[in-house]
Amino acid sequence: MPLSSMEEALVDLKAGKFLVVVDDEKRENEGDLVMAAEMVTPDAVNFLVKYGRGLLCMPMKSDRLDELGIKLIESEHAPHEMPTAFTMSVDYKVGTTTGISAADRAATISALIDPEARPDEFSRPGHLFPLRYQPGGVFVRPGHTEAIVDLCSIAGMYPAGVVCEIMNDDGSMSRLPDLETFADQHGLKILSIAQIVAYLRRYEANVTRVAEARLPTKYGEFKVFAYESPFDPGEHIALTLGEWSPDQPVLTRIHSECLTGDVFGSMRCDCGEQMELALKRLSEEGTGAFLYMRQEGRGIGLHNKIKAYSLQDGGLDTIEANNLLGFDTDMRHYGIGAKILADLGIKKIKLLTNNPKKLVGLSGSEVEVVERVQVEVPPNDENRDYLETKRVKLGHILGSCS
Repeated sequence: MPLSSMEEALVDLKAGKFLVVVDDEKRENEGDLVMAAEMVTPDAVNFLVKYGRGLLCMPMKSDRLDELGIKLIESEHAPHEMPTAFTMSVDYKVGTTTGISAADRAATISALIDPEARPDEFSRPGHLFPLRYQPGGVFVRPGHTEAIVDLCSIAGMYPAGVVCEIMNDDGSMSRLPDLETFADQHGLKILSIAQIVAYLRRYEANVTRVAEARLPTKYGEFKVFAYESPFDPGEHIALTLGEWSPDQPVLTRIHSECLTGDVFGSMRCDCGEQMELALKRLSEEGTGAFLYMRQEGRGIGLHNKIKAYSLQDGGLDTIEANNLLGFDTDMRHYGIGAKILADLGIKKIKLLTNNPKKLVGLSGSEVEVVERVQVEVPPNDENRDYLETKRVKLGHILGSCS
């Protein structure tokens, strides 16, 4: 697929041009025409309706929607389906007529981002659907709604855009390679949501240290640091022990949350035991860092993990269960973790992990992995098959679990 670079796409976005944004083939595998809301004109609306043919919508952030009293329409989708967050449709009443013309819809779009526009200046229902952006953006929901808002934020523009699905002449949804032909005909660049995710992780996913305190534990006295990021809803923390020089490799564990194992001592996995072993290793070393990342269930969340457990009780393995629920095998990411380590002044790490994909996930970041340190715990009768699945299907470096 002839994708443009993020830099090229951002230049066009800021120039008021359309982009064709495609999503993951595991989702809708469709393309939308997108544009920054602040650049919309009546001609742009006419182009969207004439050539896109889909539903014209306006993704924007919840704070502005709340200011205008524009409420969500209740969804009946399953939680894992990541439904589009439709709100009540609206028309701007000032200086417009029926609301359906290109000029009227352009006026509605402009008013929705005008801080002077008031709630009583919009009629409901109307001819334009605002969409509510999911906090965390494409990290949390890799859809077109989040993609255009994130793109506008990256470009330094008002965080709102317009989107319209692209349909073929016969009324079917346009997918590759039809989208390539469409983009060529109209001189548009194609960008994937995956590119936006990768860009944010590398360049924009900054973290803010919101608190720090002393944390005495049975493994020693740590410092605990709390972090937040505008691109990630997780409340992550880091525990550090001792001091280090900037060029010193620091023993480090990047641990993904597992409530059942870490807190309740579940024997279905090895997470809690790995956490304890890692903290003991840091204590023995005298220096080190332990990052606790809120990425429950390899990124699918606590409730979905319990659903996966139920499927495993019926005979599926951990990967098959996640896939049946509609999730990728592993949805975790490590860009935020790399930013936290950088904030702690850690440039080189000795990474406590059995998972070689963590090394790949940190590649390209400002943190260098100089050594992988094994953190294997003996299997038990409950987690033996689970560990064997991780070894065989996920490539974890473990001894035979048989």
